Amino acid sequence: MTVPDTSATDELAEIAGFGYERARDELVNVVKMLEQGGMDLDEALALWERGEALANRCEQHLAGARQRVEKALADSDRE
Repeated sequence: MTVPDTSATDELAEIAGFGYERARDELVNVVKMLEQGGMDLDEALALWERGEALANRCEQHLAGARQRVEKALADSDRE
């Protein structure tokens, strides 16, 4: 029987609370670390997964901002 990896779950919960700028800045750092290389496969995969979660968080913020802009434009057109 395998033990569930709660650290990955905790990490995703942490990232879910990040603002756009923090998620973006951490994503930039993840990319730099991956580009430098020099880590074993498991470390690289874990870093890649963190990068994916950070990129998704950025996308969530951007989608929300896009919706707010579209709503503001629609509201101004009605006035």
